Amino acid sequence: TIGDAQRTALIAVVSQDAFLFRGTLLSNLKLGRPEADDNQARLALRVAQAEAFVDALPEGWHTQVGERGLSLSGGERQRLAVARALLASAPILVLDESTAFADSRTEKQFYKALRMAYPDLTVLTIAHRLYTVTDAANIVVLDHGRVVGCGGHASLLQTCTLYRQMWQMQASQQLWQDSQTELESRSGETQHA
Repeated sequence: TIGDAQRTALIAVVSQDAFLFRGTLLSNLKLGRPEADDNQARLALRVAQAEAFVDALPEGWHTQVGERGLSLSGGERQRLAVARALLASAPILVLDESTAFADSRTEKQFYKALRMAYPDLTVLTIAHRLYTVTDAANIVVLDHGRVVGCGGHASLLQTCTLYRQMWQMQASQQLWQDSQTELESRSGETQHA
């Protein structure tokens, strides 16, 4: 068996409820790897889709966050926790609903950037939003703790009724959300004209 220190060096976990400590954003980022340089920290922020909001803060990553990071939104705390896990450089990253506060566009950008910047990283994603896992090498579908399907996205659409039903439901919701966004965008353009 391996000890806690070895496990921490091998596996970084980011859960839905991200916790930040009192201190600066940068000190929170470097918790798992204090010797990381600024370029490594910047890359982790960029991949986690946190760079823009951090740069917009009056003191950037030197901004103080209150106990538990309550001065930040839930999505901002999650993105910082993801950046912290990336900066820790563990070979295995577990994301347990860690992008739940992100909109679909931000989440897609995150996963694309993650694959490009960290191609050798093993990622275990626990998610309810299926578009999050469509590019996964292997998807395991659970129903009340029981495995009901396993395989790639295309295969599961053919062989797993639960996966197919969830995919169809989420796809129709996404189409509706996209059409609402388009209508709002057109409405805004009309009002400005």
